Amino acid sequence: MKAEEIIDKYYGEEPELKELLLMHSRQVAEKAMMVLDMHPELTVNREFVYQAAMLHDIGIIKTDAPGIHCHGTHPYICHGMLGAEMLRNEGLMDYARVAERHTGTGLTRETIQKQGLPLPADDFSPETMEEQIVCYADKFFSKSHPERTKSVAQVREMLSRFPDANLERWDHWVELFE
Repeated sequence: MKAEEIIDKYYGEEPELKELLLMHSRQVAEKAMMVLDMHPELTVNREFVYQAAMLHDIGIIKTDAPGIHCHGTHPYICHGMLGAEMLRNEGLMDYARVAERHTGTGLTRETIQKQGLPLPADDFSPETMEEQIVCYADKFFSKSHPERTKSVAQVREMLSRFPDANLERWDHWVELFE
């Protein structure tokens, strides 16, 4: 399985969005590979992490975010769940888990219910090391400003603006991955 083949399948008619998705996904994949290079003690499947990083945002095509060329019908917060559904339909169950667990530092049932998010009331926090690495790497890059790379401090500042952000999890990742 090659992530770019799956992206081509869904994004063939959306060249601008495909280009943005590939740029962002490559940034996340490269950051994830840097984490693995700095931490050979992390016993994870490198190829899986790379492919998962490439596929984590595949669901954006179904969302309504015109500023980043997304002209779907769903709220952007749903992109992880939508991507997970797409990946499950492709038989890629482990990749689907990464997609549905990468939003913020992970979304808990309590956060979903408290904020009334249009998501199933479940826990979507990254559990496996692979899920955590992709989620961590994703926080450094924005599709709205693909030319920028955030610092650890800037990511923490951005996360602190969300009432239910798990800053303890972020700080743990910084200790683990930097």
